[in-house]
Amino acid sequence: MTIAPSPELLRVENLSVNFGASQVISDLSFSVREGRTTAVVGESGSGKSVTSMSIMRLADIAGARYAGGRIMFMRDGGGIDLLSRDQKDMRRIRGNEIAMIFQEPMTSLNPVFTVGDQLAEVLMLHEGMSKSEALAEAERLLTLVRLPDAKGLITRHPHQLSGGMRQRVMIAMALACRPKLLIADEPTTALDVTVQAQILTIMKELQAELGMAMIFITHDMGVVAEMADDVVVMWKGRKVEEGPVEEVFASPKHPYTRALLSAVPKLGSMTGQPFPLREQLTILEDGAPKLVGENRAQDTARYDQKPVLEVRDLLVRFDIKKNFWGKATHRLSAVNHVSFDIYPGETLALVGESGSGKSTIGRTIQQLQKAVSGEIRFGGRSLSEMSMSERHNLRRDVQYIFQDPFASLDPRKTVGYSIAEPIRTHGLLDNDRAINARVGELLERVGLQPAMASRYPHEFSGGQRQRVCIARALSSKPRLIIADEALSALDVSVQAQVINLFMDLQKDEGLSYLFISHDMAVVEKMSHRVAVLYLGQIMELGSRAQVFEDTRHPYTKRLLSAVPVADPRLRGPRVMLEGEIPSPVRPVGQEPKVLPLQEVAPGHFVAATE
Repeated sequence: MTIAPSPELLRVENLSVNFGASQVISDLSFSVREGRTTAVVGESGSGKSVTSMSIMRLADIAGARYAGGRIMFMRDGGGIDLLSRDQKDMRRIRGNEIAMIFQEPMTSLNPVFTVGDQLAEVLMLHEGMSKSEALAEAERLLTLVRLPDAKGLITRHPHQLSGGMRQRVMIAMALACRPKLLIADEPTTALDVTVQAQILTIMKELQAELGMAMIFITHDMGVVAEMADDVVVMWKGRKVEEGPVEEVFASPKHPYTRALLSAVPKLGSMTGQPFPLREQLTILEDGAPKLVGENRAQDTARYDQKPVLEVRDLLVRFDIKKNFWGKATHRLSAVNHVSFDIYPGETLALVGESGSGKSTIGRTIQQLQKAVSGEIRFGGRSLSEMSMSERHNLRRDVQYIFQDPFASLDPRKTVGYSIAEPIRTHGLLDNDRAINARVGELLERVGLQPAMASRYPHEFSGGQRQRVCIARALSSKPRLIIADEALSALDVSVQAQVINLFMDLQKDEGLSYLFISHDMAVVEKMSHRVAVLYLGQIMELGSRAQVFEDTRHPYTKRLLSAVPVADPRLRGPRVMLEGEIPSPVRPVGQEPKVLPLQEVAPGHFVAATE
């Protein structure tokens, strides 16, 4: 007995979208059925996000013109063509019947209003709730997406939250009105694996409860294997393959799909390898797959030399609440007595949940954040002993790649100007011709065209913007690069290229990396050593093999168990992580207990469990 397929909720028919003279989507057709999840995958610039923006009719606000096709949305009273509706009609549909989670939460949330006000606005507009009812429901929604201290978060502004916390606010906002169709554009990009596991489970449960359909746009093939029923593969604005998820993963037909799946880093694939591994890539040349590059063990770390960076007993706290007289009553211990070294040619990965202090450590090293106490030494010299000019020069030697590429590029300046800025600031080259040649060379190194130097950030996809940020970081020829979620916005094929680029630069120029990430498979592939953070403290520190193959701390085991596996055949019921993340905010005088690190093997340190 065959089960009849569920009815269609959305049907995209022969959709073509133009921006000016450029056609970015050509003759695209696919359908989404009630209660099912359709994953749209492809590399940056393939048209995934433009497809979702077209369904929401936000693309035409950004200047798109629909050259052909229909987008049929099925309602109780019959189907409507969304392309034929005006923006007034679409405002009633958006958020209520079709909701969307956007890729970059900081640019989607209003920085002026509190999180509670923004969630309440959706509920008051579409559900007719009073302000007090809406705020109570907003608190429930924030608890649903596993945000600690939901009551306190209601009164906070977006800039006071970490990237992952902001993304969870966006997810809560999208689910507020229980829509029929949820479009999720890279919804777990900024999330660590444990929260990602919870969010995916919550989405599945809500989908089952509401019969909600989902369009899941992602570059994480593990998430596709975990969530999708059907897969649409896009390449250069066209659909190249479509089918049930099991079939696409088991026997991909199109060369691009095969190249995409071969680029996926798989957790556990490095077992037995003493060093990170630079691997050959499968690329498409004239439509046919081709292997490029070399396989090479990344034996670049020089542990016989002095560390490039030494961090000792670093303590960073933020005053969260103050009394009437302006005296702090509550503090957030973001980084709690953390110590580590980074050696020449070494990649040290910092992993941990959102809000664990990873980015704060990076920002403190880069002098963007002041420490309460502790010492940071670069090249054997303490930052506290350096003069202002020496600290300025240090910024040339230590470069930062931020998590959100759109927020870290000036929208009024061309990307060529942004990449050249560190060269000019530090006086590395003195004539425009040499600077322009260097900018073109850097763009080529990160897989972009030199001619793109004259474009502005809004003319690039999310992944392309991140590559521009990597080029800018390389421009001053640094000794240490702090990469804060530098690969999170990249699709897997470009991610594989950038991992190899990082490794090649490390081999050629002896670069050191502080690699901040929540992608455990990427960390396993490219790190020499790994530090696992939880609530501002190191729980486990050791070589990649020690942390991944001889895992000692229960929290590290929990992190690894939450990683989605890029194989739909291994999909099973996910064990929900119990309990709440404890709030890092404490009254003054009740500072968190520091857990001492114990050496369980040479170079392998584990925090004592309470």
